[in-house]
Amino acid sequence: MVRLNVPEDQPLAVQQWQGLIAVNYPARKFGIGRFIAIPEAKKLCPNLIMQHVATWKEGDEKWAYHKDAFADMATHKVSLDPYRLESRRILACIKDVLPAPPIQRVEKASIDEVFLDLSAQIHAILLERYQELSGPAPYDDPTEYLPRPPTTALDWTTDALIDLDTSETEDDDPDWDDVTMQIGSEIVRSVREVIRERLKYTCSAGIAKNKFIAKLGSAYKKPNQQTVVRNRAVQHFLEGFKFTKIRNLGGKLGDQVVSTFGTDEVKELLQVPLEQLKFKLGDDTGSWVHQVIRGEDFSEINSRTQIKSMLSAKSFRPSINTFEQAVRWLRIFVADIFSRLVEEGVLENKRRPKSINLHHRQGGQMRSRQAPIPSGRPIDEPLLFDLAKTLLGQIVVDGRAWPCANLQLSVGGFEDGLIGNRGISSFLVKGDEAKAMKLMLRDTEQNGSAKEDDKPGKRRKVDEEGIQKFFSRREPSRDEHGDEVGAEDQEFPPKIGSSSPSIGSDDAALCNAARVYDNTNLRANNIPATDHTATVDATSSETTPGVSTFLHQSSISSYYCARCRKSLSAADKAEHEDWHFAKDLQVDQQSTSTSTGARTTSQIDFATDQNKDSMIVGLRKGPKKPGGGKPSIVQNQKKTEKGQSRLQFGH
Repeated sequence: MVRLNVPEDQPLAVQQWQGLIAVNYPARKFGIGRFIAIPEAKKLCPNLIMQHVATWKEGDEKWAYHKDAFADMATHKVSLDPYRLESRRILACIKDVLPAPPIQRVEKASIDEVFLDLSAQIHAILLERYQELSGPAPYDDPTEYLPRPPTTALDWTTDALIDLDTSETEDDDPDWDDVTMQIGSEIVRSVREVIRERLKYTCSAGIAKNKFIAKLGSAYKKPNQQTVVRNRAVQHFLEGFKFTKIRNLGGKLGDQVVSTFGTDEVKELLQVPLEQLKFKLGDDTGSWVHQVIRGEDFSEINSRTQIKSMLSAKSFRPSINTFEQAVRWLRIFVADIFSRLVEEGVLENKRRPKSINLHHRQGGQMRSRQAPIPSGRPIDEPLLFDLAKTLLGQIVVDGRAWPCANLQLSVGGFEDGLIGNRGISSFLVKGDEAKAMKLMLRDTEQNGSAKEDDKPGKRRKVDEEGIQKFFSRREPSRDEHGDEVGAEDQEFPPKIGSSSPSIGSDDAALCNAARVYDNTNLRANNIPATDHTATVDATSSETTPGVSTFLHQSSISSYYCARCRKSLSAADKAEHEDWHFAKDLQVDQQSTSTSTGARTTSQIDFATDQNKDSMIVGLRKGPKKPGGGKPSIVQNQKKTEKGQSRLQFGH
């Protein structure tokens, strides 16, 4: 009526195909009810307005109100989206009126029904209005009774007040239960007034001590009224109901109770003892029925009802016979489901389904296909449509897909989404903010460099007996940018953990990485140091104690062989090393022939070539010798061994 902008006293009914599914109160006065035939309804009320529900039309991507929808059910599908949208608006209005959580507790029971837990809000109002309740208990004894309410009469305004039980009278002074009910009725009345003012909708309400009685009270007086069921009036209120008309008490259980006790009246069932109910219905069911007919309900307000699955389906009369027809309906199913996913919070990543299912019926055979929904992508209509189309293709490939009498698309396996995660772009700055940060960093670097010039630079302390003493100072050279590099600024080889201006950053990183890898590899293989090995640690400039003889050479012009413990001329170094290499090969061949299970280790040799400004990093593999296999320092090597690579520095 709000959308059509018709008067509130205009008889109106909601039509779906050839029947009526909802009738307003003005039309009910003419004897029109739900599911009545259209011609009969017109006879009872000639000026009756019948509005067909919104439908999805085959081939369309959006639901709409079609005037001819009832005439061609084969190409239309009912859409509940308009009702869902208005339901969300009403729920948002209710939450806006009530205090914020955690005081606010609202449960959406259906598309047009909600439960409100007003306990916390009523308690706060009680303490504000009645100061005697906020103080300590009388005599500091919590078991003492509360003082009587100061008022002797309560104003219920226009509420529909249920009469008290036969043992109670209205002349009795109200108790605190009555006061809390009266405050609750004030809150509910204000909520209904705001809904009426903002959205133009009327609604009915029931106020009681639990959900069970409140549900019955909301339907007691309609339209646009609220019913208050005080605690002292529960028995009188329930005695007028039939057991089978109470929520959750119909169906098979209702039939069993009627056949067992011969009545469906609550008033008569109240006379049945608990033991007899247990004996006839079972312990659990008998105890539950005994509590329910006395108005006892301990279910709590659930602020969030977790949906397990969503389904959109269509039965085809006549059947569809082509893949293209089925695809058009899949697009409608996807749009229908996605609108509900939005309501469930999929856009905010609150919850999302894990799988999508397609059911297909051809004749008496029902087939289904399932696929996971990618977790790394946001869910949208194109994604769901592509998945549904793929599933349909799998069914068609299996054969015997046409004619199709029914299609059902569903999503399920809902799980809570991750909230608060940040994409990589959130850690980056762009535009003006990036420029400002760059200027700030530049100023900081300039200020920092000026301060460093004033202070003596901190240099790492290196033992004078270290490896650097074996390398002579080089003449000043030009780096790759043409800048002169003095001998006092250039160390060769560079210190581990330090940088050298004459070495490119990438080459220096490779050099340092190779040295660190050397030590790490040696430690990992537990290779001990021997008197012919010098180990360079990434965190220390000291050498191992076992190489004191090697490190005390007096001149670099002479060559000292650590393996032979002899001092030779530097000119004979290459020939002498070739002799050792040939000797090692001979030992290698002998050990291989005698033992096929010899272990192999990796050995990294660091050497310098005095003829070129480079450092050679070689990798040799061979059998593990008794003396270990740690890197050895080799000088003045003029050509690389097989398998070695040359790392150029400063070129």
